[in-house]
Amino acid sequence: MNRPKSARERSLSQLADFLGVEPTSQVDVKFTGVSSDSRNIEKGDLFIALPGARSHGSAFLATALERGARAILTDQHGDEVASRIASAIPRLVVSKPRSICGLVASWFYGEPSKSLFVAGVTGTNGKTTTTYLLQQIWSAAGYKSGLIGTIGIQMGERKIPATHTTPESDEIQRLLALMKEDGARGVAMEVSSHALSQERVKSINFQAVGFTNLTQDHLDYHGSMESYFQAKRSLFTHDYAELAVISIDGEYGKQLWNEVSIPKQSISVKGKADWYLERRERTADGFELLVRGPEGISIENKFNLIGEHNLENLLVAIALAYKSGIDPLVIANSLPMLTGAPGRLESVVTPTTTTRGIKVLVDYAHTPDAVERVLTAVRAQGVQRIIAVLGCGGERDKAKRPMMGSALNNGADLPIFTSDNPRGENPREIIDEMLSGVVLKEGAEVIIDRRSAIKRAIQLSQEGDAVIVLGKGHETGQEINGVKSPFNDVEELERALSERT
Repeated sequence: MNRPKSARERSLSQLADFLGVEPTSQVDVKFTGVSSDSRNIEKGDLFIALPGARSHGSAFLATALERGARAILTDQHGDEVASRIASAIPRLVVSKPRSICGLVASWFYGEPSKSLFVAGVTGTNGKTTTTYLLQQIWSAAGYKSGLIGTIGIQMGERKIPATHTTPESDEIQRLLALMKEDGARGVAMEVSSHALSQERVKSINFQAVGFTNLTQDHLDYHGSMESYFQAKRSLFTHDYAELAVISIDGEYGKQLWNEVSIPKQSISVKGKADWYLERRERTADGFELLVRGPEGISIENKFNLIGEHNLENLLVAIALAYKSGIDPLVIANSLPMLTGAPGRLESVVTPTTTTRGIKVLVDYAHTPDAVERVLTAVRAQGVQRIIAVLGCGGERDKAKRPMMGSALNNGADLPIFTSDNPRGENPREIIDEMLSGVVLKEGAEVIIDRRSAIKRAIQLSQEGDAVIVLGKGHETGQEINGVKSPFNDVEELERALSERT
């Protein structure tokens, strides 16, 4: 694991003074790194043992010690575990280590977010594309930048796979410090509702934060839409951000706009706002746009992504880029060069698609709203028929399954219901829940095996049709009964296309 060169050796007594707590031992030790993941501990590190949803970090204390942990920061439970298996190791005990984990890491790495323009983007849909667009605008302006999100971590030319949309708080601070050392001026970061609820982005100084939209998702975790909204809303406070950029096209966006007290700018695809579309003309590849902004700003050019939802993403990215100091003319000149994020309306082009005259796409849409938006975007391209493949993830928000099934059935001409990541659930039962209350249209099919469903979609396609595989996007594995096997929708489509001669 790369460590920032700027990380300085610190002592446990210095940390105790910083936090205002007493060490459990009179022995003072120095540490040269911090981590809440025992697998990333290196000799001389401080191990932060956090409480978790399924287990406590102290359960991995033995691993941390084997790898060279020199001291521990934890809560009362972690202290009790440590006193049994490693009573001699110096410890700091606090009541809520999760709430200060980011603070400790930020202190250790020299508060890197204060030296960067950190832009956070939250919302049910659009976070990944918005951050990708923002980073590309920065690149067009000659700004070196970093990216933290669902698809991975990007520092210059280096790309690192991600396990979460938003990493753990100490990991974020390490990444920010590395990006600062790499010469980055800006960092575009996706901020998930889970990360906000779990305080993973505490101690980050966001110069600006953006809100795209809020529709049903993650109710298995949050319990209600109100709780989900409040998690998102917490980002738009003086505790986190200096400026809010808010899409006011949805009801939750309007509510957020009315409740936010920090400086704010609105964006709208549907009407007037601080940033809005004065003109848009649909083209074969996207749109011709005229964007109006505050103080008479005018941004005009081609934008080569399809879908009204991508206009919302673009306006949020433009507003954030302008706040970071990018000249509107530079933003305008960058628009034709902007591309979508991997697995977001990603085209699959092969000799077969060309000779047979079909469009083939992959998209990450895994909420009812996203499925509807994506199918509407494809429909607007003037295709003959839409053949769409969709499943729902197991052990996730079950309440959205019938709505996703309805969105697929209503939006596609030939809907194919299949598996996504069933995890520990029965795939057939997941599909049955998707079909609850849905009157299947003629031609609809249920094919449990995702590979077979993709192959069937290609077999059904004719000239002028669009085939779109939804739900997994950029993902490269499928989890069934606790086993994750390689699976890539793009590769499966390419295989199916090559077999259809």
